[in-house]
Amino acid sequence: MTDSVTVTADLAISLDGFIAGTGVTLDNPGGDGAEPLFEWIHNLASWRERQGMTGGEENRDSELMREWFDATGAVVMGRMMYDTGEKFWGDNPPFRTPVFVLTHRPRPSLVKEGGTTFTFVTDGIHSALDRAKEAAGGRNVDIAGGANTVRQYLAEGLVDELQLHVVPALLGDGLRLFEGLGPGRRTLEQVRVVGTPLATHLKYRFVAVGC
Repeated sequence: MTDSVTVTADLAISLDGFIAGTGVTLDNPGGDGAEPLFEWIHNLASWRERQGMTGGEENRDSELMREWFDATGAVVMGRMMYDTGEKFWGDNPPFRTPVFVLTHRPRPSLVKEGGTTFTFVTDGIHSALDRAKEAAGGRNVDIAGGANTVRQYLAEGLVDELQLHVVPALLGDGLRLFEGLGPGRRTLEQVRVVGTPLATHLKYRFVAVGC
């Protein structure tokens, strides 16, 4: 039943609200000055496993990352995220699930090592989400990014749970997550707060106004 599938968005974010720096390009996918958003992830054991590497730190941060991997059955992302990530992911991307890429430029689906497939969807965010839910096998669908893609799903009220990994850094400029959502009140309830030396992990669930 696709109606029971939970739609998530899970992102690292700076203390001043940026999920990427300035100057995002194909060769600089995180943007200028955004290293603190991602450095904390790179030595986690669960992240290294997904990159085909061994070792790494087994700590609470790694547990939360592994929880996300294990719970996610399909992913939706924008074409910019796909284009900027493609050369870094290589032939064995870390998703290990079906990935649906929003795009205006159709291309054939791609099958990669480790169980990742990329399907390019040209008929909008609702179609991509429906297809992801069908493919998720009862697990979560994650709206991976970039910022504009996540905003579109937030604005339409299509995200059920939001997890933010707040990194103790101020970027000063870049791509903000919550700009341009449009009018309308969005109420969330707190599910969990986990603080570690690397990040503060905040998990929220969206609830209907008045509940």
